Amino acid sequence: MKTLLLSATVALGSAFALPALAADTPSQDAGTVGTYVKDSAITAKVKTKLAAKHMSTLTKINVDTDKNGVVWLSGTAPTKDAKDLAGMITKDTDGVTAVHNNIVVE
Repeated sequence: MKTLLLSATVALGSAFALPALAADTPSQDAGTVGTYVKDSAITAKVKTKLAAKHMSTLTKINVDTDKNGVVWLSGTAPTKDAKDLAGMITKDTDGVTAVHNNIVVE
């Protein structure tokens, strides 16, 4: 009788423990969300620094960041100097590992 009770207890315990252990493992979505937040933070930093220069021409620039901290700049600038300035500002931003400056000079 005690053996049967012990076996039933172990079986029930295992049945409830396996789903709990599976739920405790990290999913791919958790990493994706963390990566998205990091990307967004870098993009926001770059946009803030560009806006701080008070150059209305730099507001026509789009900023995209990938999970590795690589930033793509696109849009238009009135001069090559403005394009280069946007690239330098971006390169000097924390978290940026590389810059692809695809800004077109009008």
